[in-house]
Amino acid sequence: MNKNEILDELKVVENSLNIKLPNKYKQFSSEEVKDIDAYEIQTSQGNTVYIYNYKDLLERNETYTIQDVEPDYLLIGQDGDLGYFINVKDNSELIYSLDLGALGSLDMDEEAKDIYDLRS
Repeated sequence: MNKNEILDELKVVENSLNIKLPNKYKQFSSEEVKDIDAYEIQTSQGNTVYIYNYKDLLERNETYTIQDVEPDYLLIGQDGDLGYFINVKDNSELIYSLDLGALGSLDMDEEAKDIYDLRS
């Protein structure tokens, strides 16, 4: 798929969840992740994070019932049980993390200023 087709698919995700995705996230997803099934990035802490492509966003968020427990956040990737999120209500590019078993009970940790900064 080309960049515009992926941006169109991300718009479907936005409409389905009634959210607005951050611009840098959409750029990263459409230019780098594209439709790759297992897109990996290395964080500065040496962790490997699997970033979801547009096809997996809705399914992963439904599986973990993210919008039921953390309605302001969207799960965009994970490293084992550690989920990586963006806040879809505050119009920021910040990336957060939280153990998926602790959703709704603990505050998320700020990991990076944006998706590009998450990489080492």
